[in-house]
Amino acid sequence: MGVKWGVLGTAGIARGQTIPGMKLAKDCELWAIAGRDEKKVQAYKDEFGFKKGYVGYDALLSDPEIQAVYIPLPNNIHCEWVIKALEAKKHVLCEKPLAMNADEVKKMFDAARKNDRILMEAYAYLHSPYIASLKKDIQNGLIGNVDFIDSGFITQGYKEDFRLHKELGGGAMYDLGCYCATITFALVDSELSEIKAVAQFEGGVDHLTTVCLKFANGVRASFTIGMALGAGTNGRYDRLYVHGTKGSINSSVEFNQEGNLSYQIFSEGKTTTRIVETPQNYSLEIQQLNRCIMDGEKPLITEEFSLKTARLIDEVLKQIGF
Repeated sequence: MGVKWGVLGTAGIARGQTIPGMKLAKDCELWAIAGRDEKKVQAYKDEFGFKKGYVGYDALLSDPEIQAVYIPLPNNIHCEWVIKALEAKKHVLCEKPLAMNADEVKKMFDAARKNDRILMEAYAYLHSPYIASLKKDIQNGLIGNVDFIDSGFITQGYKEDFRLHKELGGGAMYDLGCYCATITFALVDSELSEIKAVAQFEGGVDHLTTVCLKFANGVRASFTIGMALGAGTNGRYDRLYVHGTKGSINSSVEFNQEGNLSYQIFSEGKTTTRIVETPQNYSLEIQQLNRCIMDGEKPLITEEFSLKTARLIDEVLKQIGF
């Protein structure tokens, strides 16, 4: 028997990515789904084979059989429901960004310690063997010492979406910037020494934001994120460029993709294409947390990492006047 999971909410990312990942994951039992709409709860239950369906989040947290809870609720209520789940003695995987600010992140991890439960922020792409391969090539010195990283994540605009509402934790930095921030942190082992950010706003949220970073070890980084490719389109633009003293790495793979993914290494006058077989990232994320629960493995996304990301988001939002 595996870990019995409950899903707290019927968000699109749960339906399209995480629950399918749960179905693929080892040692994962789809125990219960909860939502505020009875018809939607029943639809999810029927579609994915959950054993139970609950109308209301508290009802799911009261189920003594559930060991772990996945939370894909709007950003502004992550803190409330993560702490409630931890106090109900459930391990928690919560969608990114973990909270609205670093102070909330601290409270959430304090609650995890107090209740002796695991809390992990959901960055499925960081569990990918694609990212592990890229990091290994850098650590092995294929491009020398990293001195500059540039990344980008730009999606379509939205006609009507929670990302357009400031009070729900919307905007490009919360939704997309956390990806570029975390890939940068995953590749640079140093503390930030400088942050500069500018943004364009529409309707009260940042639609296009650029951030420049400098680390204590001298590495510089930049990223641009935005909801700027036209409302109602299917446009999307992802990039990652890592420059070193001996060469560079270039990737245009979208965050959280699966399949045979490739990136190019430019070094010593030649180009090498690295192809990495990559399973569904959300299944890898669930499997990793299952191992943490069952075998005592440490979460890949640590408290320190989540706090570092939250502090960067706080400073960027402050500078752009969010």
